[in-house]
Amino acid sequence: MDLFAQIAAELSTALDRPVAIDRTQTLGGGSINHAFRLDTSAGHVFVKTNHADRADMFAAEAAGLDELAAATALRVPRVLARGSTDTQAWLALDYLELGGPPAPARFGEALAQLHRHTADTFGWTCDNTIGSTAQRNTPHTDWVGFWQSCRLGPQIEFAKLDGAPRGLIGDCERLHDDLPAFFIDYCPRPSLLHGDLWSGNWGYGSDGAPTLFDPAVYYGDREADIAMTELFGTPGAAFYAAYDAAWPRDAGYRVRRTLYNLYHILNHHHLFGGGYASQAARMAGSLRAELRG
Repeated sequence: MDLFAQIAAELSTALDRPVAIDRTQTLGGGSINHAFRLDTSAGHVFVKTNHADRADMFAAEAAGLDELAAATALRVPRVLARGSTDTQAWLALDYLELGGPPAPARFGEALAQLHRHTADTFGWTCDNTIGSTAQRNTPHTDWVGFWQSCRLGPQIEFAKLDGAPRGLIGDCERLHDDLPAFFIDYCPRPSLLHGDLWSGNWGYGSDGAPTLFDPAVYYGDREADIAMTELFGTPGAAFYAAYDAAWPRDAGYRVRRTLYNLYHILNHHHLFGGGYASQAARMAGSLRAELRG
């Protein structure tokens, strides 16, 4: 069975009615997956595909979207079906019309609401990916230990394998060992996080509703989500004012923001190389300077 025939069959089962695909349209903008809009007898459907060996990546993404949807804080696309052929894995979601009027204050308040959904441990029930990089979510009761072993530590190993500058690796290893110093007076809760909250992974629906997609879900320090909203684009000042009105950030956020975003810049170095090593080195250097006082 070819890809789109399988998708039609699985959608028919999931929606409990015959689904015919009338038209397929290739969508651009992604660097990891191929994306399509399907015009079907049941409405528009968004489909992303990748190699068959990435089926687990889509399974984790689907579980993450379900986790976010259950919190009922922000709109996320509904998972319709997923599967794989001999050569391709795929994930089918509701097609969401974006590009509506920005509502940054509404977004900030809703994100604070999402972050109030907490768990007993940091991490999650399954591993997932950040971009196409494997991301471990082994549950921990200690946030510092989680960040050392599941976030910063693996990126240091990738940096070594990728031939990153020795100075960057050394600074990151020292940060890894000194990480408790950033949390002396701060004990975060295990909040439900989107996990990859750059400007390409959120938008506004036609009614202005803040909408999230392409998550890398786990339970962690809410500051990690907020920090990434400042890394590649920003929702604007009204977003942060509304978030702080709902749940004020800790005074130490200014420093920890760099710590959390260092993870993403190291991952970009691992995925794309280029100038990300020098950016990571500047960030690591500034964090080391903060520790030296």
